[in-house]
Amino acid sequence: MENSLTSENISNIIINTINTILENLFSSIDNSLYSILDDITFISSDILNTDYFQKILGMSASSGILIIANSLLFGFLIYFSIKYLLSHFYSIEIEAPYQFIFKLLFFGIAMNCSYFIIEQILDISSNITLSIRNLGENIFNTEICFSSLINKINSTIGINSITTNIFSVDGIIKSTLSFSLLNLVFSYSLRYIMIKVFALLSPFAILSLTLNSTSWFFRAWLKNLFSLLFIQVIVSIVLLILFSMDYSADGLIIKFLYIGAIYALIRVNSFVREFVGGIPTNVSHTVNKVR
Repeated sequence: MENSLTSENISNIIINTINTILENLFSSIDNSLYSILDDITFISSDILNTDYFQKILGMSASSGILIIANSLLFGFLIYFSIKYLLSHFYSIEIEAPYQFIFKLLFFGIAMNCSYFIIEQILDISSNITLSIRNLGENIFNTEICFSSLINKINSTIGINSITTNIFSVDGIIKSTLSFSLLNLVFSYSLRYIMIKVFALLSPFAILSLTLNSTSWFFRAWLKNLFSLLFIQVIVSIVLLILFSMDYSADGLIIKFLYIGAIYALIRVNSFVREFVGGIPTNVSHTVNKVR
């Protein structure tokens, strides 16, 4: 009898200890990551407005990456000149010199204005996203964002209670949601970095339009950048739908709809890639590719 009581006490201590540790972990995730998600998901030209980024990209033809791009501009001119010379000896078909010079001047100017161009692209994407979120804000009288959504659902279905038992259904749902949230943060953080990478590649992408043989680089660059920016438009639509759902009703189905909501946000990148193409930003997918 005494041994059974001792075993029961030990089991309770172990369970309570695990619950306490996980409660602290989930609380840390809840308090730290919800607001971060909004900052790294809804991107505008503000991500370019840093001194270091502007120095790397270059604000003039003689600074930053633009120095390399302008050097390639002269390299393209030399390449075309040699190719045009050889076309007279080997009867190679080549575009007219005046067409090439026009493209060289036009795309050369556009390349040196790449900071302004990429800034406008990011702002257009941001304005579309804001329009969708403002529509939801007017309808539901609440801010359409991750922090509002998760706080709303947590408060209505009661899975963020301090007394949550990790070994119960509510505890399993809460742990699944918290770790899914981490996956979401990693995925959108990778997307945030990749948008900056493609912003830095913008001078070379624009310059590649000068030659027919290199124009494929611009198409690939534009498709991938569009895919990354289109994600936040789809996310805002998904959030709009999620805010339209009624989470106040009791029952297990509401809690599983919560998991479905977070999973849908995780899978947005995959949906966009299947629709328009682009690079993956799902962390688990990227790790598997590396392996």
